Amino acid sequence: MPTQKDFKRLVRSRMKKTGEAYTAARLQLLKKRESPIVDYAARAGMSDASVIKRTGRSWAEWVAVLDGTRAAEKPHSAIAKIVSSHGVPDWWSQMVTVGYERIRGLREKGQRRDGGYEASKSRTYNVPITMLFDAFVSARKRNRWLPVRVAVRSAATHKRMRIEWGDKTVVQVGFLDKGSSKSAVAIQHQKLRDKTAAATMKKSWAAYFDALGRTLERK
Repeated sequence: MPTQKDFKRLVRSRMKKTGEAYTAARLQLLKKRESPIVDYAARAGMSDASVIKRTGRSWAEWVAVLDGTRAAEKPHSAIAKIVSSHGVPDWWSQMVTVGYERIRGLREKGQRRDGGYEASKSRTYNVPITMLFDAFVSARKRNRWLPVRVAVRSAATHKRMRIEWGDKTVVQVGFLDKGSSKSAVAIQHQKLRDKTAAATMKKSWAAYFDALGRTLERK
């Protein structure tokens, strides 16, 4: 549980995010704080089993670790560096950081720390990571499953990509080698205008991933 000084910082953070007065922001945080049972996994949007398997810690343990560094006062990138310093790979550093921010009320599901909205989606395929990465980085292969004109702005082989949509929204793509000819991809489609746009784009990415799967099966 945060100290009184930490709690005041959380109140100020909420005020900045929501525009609420100090008393209103404090009341909302107290309601969360006084809950007899805090379901961290539900707030984070990911099960304890998954985070323990990939990082070695439960959500309660990560909250204790990050609260101990006053992470709720820090920007997203700084929290991710703290998580990474505990030996967590890039992919899961981001997952834990986003989950912690949701737990601490710094963002809603589908919302970024800056108040903008994003859609997230992931999928595992029975193909090596080289094949999965190539399906994204090669324009010829990408056009087989993604019916949208995009521009690849940066890429780190078999790790991550940054793609710009035609409407100037941005897609951050991460890749994970799961061994045994399995790999996974996760996207965060950012700079979406509102929660409705984020929900619509999430459904679109589910369809894109379905098409990608069919394309990979034909290899």
